[in-house]
Amino acid sequence: MSQDQVEQTVEITTLLGKGAHFDGKLTFEGTVRIDGDFSGRIESDDILVVGEGGLVRAELHVGSVIIEGAVEGDIHAYRSVEIHAPGRVKGNIITPSLFIDRGVIFEGSCQMIEAADAAGLIRGEDEGGLFDDAARQEAQTITAELPDEGEHAASEAAPA
Repeated sequence: MSQDQVEQTVEITTLLGKGAHFDGKLTFEGTVRIDGDFSGRIESDDILVVGEGGLVRAELHVGSVIIEGAVEGDIHAYRSVEIHAPGRVKGNIITPSLFIDRGVIFEGSCQMIEAADAAGLIRGEDEGGLFDDAARQEAQTITAELPDEGEHAASEAAPA
């Protein structure tokens, strides 16, 4: 997937351009594209795009991530992870949906979870211990507006 294809797929609302360096914590709404260097932590319920020249050294807690550059750190994506050539990922991935192109380098482990489980993790129902307390709390904060499917299903299953 080329840069043009990514931009046609998602509307980029913020850009950390080539040659830019940022250290710290990034939280955002919408879609952020990183073509420069970022170190720290990234949190969002929305879409992160790591462009072909981008280097991200961070723990990611995002809705979705599209990677064409390099990511070093664990990825917790509540909806999906896409890694396109010539992308490189060094770290562990937890997500309900994973796509890896031919030619990608992935060094780490991947734990696939069902979408319903991802929604449960976001709401703090982490019986399997996939996320730490801080990650659960952050996930709850950034996804407060999600429909509460878990309670709806539980109320239907409850005996009268």
